[in-house]
Amino acid sequence: MAKLFDQVLVVDIESTCWQGYPPAGQISEIIEVGLCPVDVKKLARLEKRSLLIKPIRSKISEFCTKLTTLTDEHFRAAGTLADAVGILKKEYRSPDRLWASWGDYDRRQFERVCKELTVPYPFGVGHLNIKTLFAVAYGDNGEMGLDEACERIGLPLEGTHHRGHDDAWNIAGIFCHLLQKFRLGGTLVA
Repeated sequence: MAKLFDQVLVVDIESTCWQGYPPAGQISEIIEVGLCPVDVKKLARLEKRSLLIKPIRSKISEFCTKLTTLTDEHFRAAGTLADAVGILKKEYRSPDRLWASWGDYDRRQFERVCKELTVPYPFGVGHLNIKTLFAVAYGDNGEMGLDEACERIGLPLEGTHHRGHDDAWNIAGIFCHLLQKFRLGGTLVA
């Protein structure tokens, strides 16, 4: 099947987490896939979506709830990782589109968790690390956090930081900003 360049799928995942090491017998797993497709021609964010995934190998810790606002209650009707992968493939044609995230954590976590749970990886080989792209575009010596990058370009950080759908929306805003500057041949001002 041919690659599609009409949209880039901006993804941000949240995983079970703890302050320090995980408790015995628990493994970090994906609990939310935040998604914001970007219309490449219009440089427009198309939607903000959250796919919640019920954890099966870990519990939602107090630390995780403080960070993400997600509680056990959020996952009572949540689907499985396989359900989320099915939605990405069917509704967004994820294997045929470039996908992007803020950093490489999301890609590595998806690869690891899909392999461990024998769930097909939902994406093709094309992944764009917007965190690295941002640093290179601005000539920085290192990468910065999402909140710092939004502040730097004057983009308000919308929603709740560390909720997948809100972070995906904000990352997509930064991505659109970078593409707009590149297309206009404009200078990125720090």
